[in-house]
Amino acid sequence: MKRVTWFAAGVAAGAAGSAYATRKVKKTAQALKPANVARGAVNKVKAKGHDIADAVRDGRETMRAKEAEMKAERDGEQIVEVQPGQVIVLTEVRDSGTRRATR
Repeated sequence: MKRVTWFAAGVAAGAAGSAYATRKVKKTAQALKPANVARGAVNKVKAKGHDIADAVRDGRETMRAKEAEMKAERDGEQIVEVQPGQVIVLTEVRDSGTRRATR
């Protein structure tokens, strides 16, 4: 009786392992079809393209800010970054009698 039990357990384990391996191979084969590989590559390129566009946009914004800062320094002005809700107290009075803070 022990042999029959172990034989049945072995057959069940073999059948389950075979079914699992078959499913896994079919799934991998489906993923490696040329159309699916190409689709995955296109999606990755699009994602990287968006990352590059964001990086370029941030770089240009930083460049413009630095350029404005350098121009203000050259012209003798001071750039003040103002956050929403921030209170600004101007202490410098120009010859024209107006107070000015440039952004």
